[in-house]
Amino acid sequence: MKGCFDFVVSVFGLIILLPLFVILGLLIFLHDKGPVFFKQVRVGKGGRLFKLYKFRSMSILKSGNEGSFEPGITSRVTSIGRFIRKTKLDELPQLINVVKGDMSLVGPRPEVKRWVSAFPENWKVILTVKPGITDVASLEFRNEESKLATDGDPETTYKEIILPRKLELYEKYVSDHSFLGDLKILFATLFLIFKRQ
Repeated sequence: MKGCFDFVVSVFGLIILLPLFVILGLLIFLHDKGPVFFKQVRVGKGGRLFKLYKFRSMSILKSGNEGSFEPGITSRVTSIGRFIRKTKLDELPQLINVVKGDMSLVGPRPEVKRWVSAFPENWKVILTVKPGITDVASLEFRNEESKLATDGDPETTYKEIILPRKLELYEKYVSDHSFLGDLKILFATLFLIFKRQ
């Protein structure tokens, strides 16, 4: 039921949001010539690698598509990028990942290989389910980027404080998740997005 729900909602969402995709794509391209989408290799269910899609919110850096992740680094964020990040519109293309079967609407957020390799035993459990666009950790750490941007050592903070807490929440989701629970997380996510506007 979860897979069917994910597919139907994502296809419907992509159809409804198509005009918004076109508008955002044009704004991104005209403001900062280059690709509309940011594609990054993440680790999915069973350790399978896949390309995660987002609307590009940063100026182009060659290594950016090679699976790197710089916690709290916002110096390359464009003016359009700041808006789509704040509103979470940059995450919308992940509906494509859901349709492709790489992700679910709700599930542990997918990480890059570097951070999966740092905590292999935890991820062995977490990667028994598909990663998701949102989850409880996404709600708890909704202001993660702004906090890391002002941190003196954001990488250490992410590795030693934030990520361990996320892994704890991910593992709890794996053991306790349900369809009703997923719906609650989806509605809580939408509520927070609209509340911030």
